[in-house]
Amino acid sequence: MEIRRATESDADAIASVLVAAFREFERLYTRAGYAATTPDAARIHERFAEGPVWVAVTEAGVVATVAAVARADGVYVRSMGVAPAARGQRAGHALMRELERFARDKGAPRMYLSTTPFLFSAIRLYERLGFRRTGEPPDELNGTPLVTMARPFATDDWA
Repeated sequence: MEIRRATESDADAIASVLVAAFREFERLYTRAGYAATTPDAARIHERFAEGPVWVAVTEAGVVATVAAVARADGVYVRSMGVAPAARGQRAGHALMRELERFARDKGAPRMYLSTTPFLFSAIRLYERLGFRRTGEPPDELNGTPLVTMARPFATDDWA
């Protein structure tokens, strides 16, 4: 598996990965929440101007993705998704390591993200990587509940 910075030519594949990653949870989202979680290729193209995007690539093509937005209070982790066929291959872990390097290079005090409380596997991954729930907003995305998690850079205890 190769982890690399995505290019705009990857937008269709990234959009497909996000749909595949979240399809089984669609009924738990509001319609607008699901649409925001699974942006189309045109929206993915726009996001390249907001921050870097990474992909995990195997012989099957793009199988996972994550994006980052550098902000004053840290690096916001956005659109982490792993296609079901690639789960268990540590693609999410590898992508988060790459994102951590980016955040540290930026001098960010932390990485943080919002996720839905029903994405149990994703939450377990984030917790293994040192993220903890903060109680910070946002509490919802277009009517879908959210929890915010953060990982400060006080320690470097990633496995």
